[in-house]
Amino acid sequence: MNFRGGMNEMLRQAARAQRRIEQAKAEAKDREVIGEALGGKIKATVTLGKQVKNLEFDEALLANEGGEIVRDAICAAINAGLEQAEKAMSLELEKVTGGVKIPGL
Repeated sequence: MNFRGGMNEMLRQAARAQRRIEQAKAEAKDREVIGEALGGKIKATVTLGKQVKNLEFDEALLANEGGEIVRDAICAAINAGLEQAEKAMSLELEKVTGGVKIPGL
């Protein structure tokens, strides 16, 4: 297999691709998505960098539902937000890589 420009050119291209990927991650990490649970009564705002930024819930929910249900729903909302964040980050990286799946990203 012969590469145009040889191995050095291939390594330079890989380094450029890595820089573009890192730049895309840095630009997208502060974008936010919202995960919901209990029909939208609990909402978790999560960044694409996988940081929980905010948690909103209906105050009446605490009075009407048991603590265990509310805790489970909070976890579900956060997990939904994290899943959405992961998918959104994958879409951002696909734009950079041209749809090529790169292991570890």
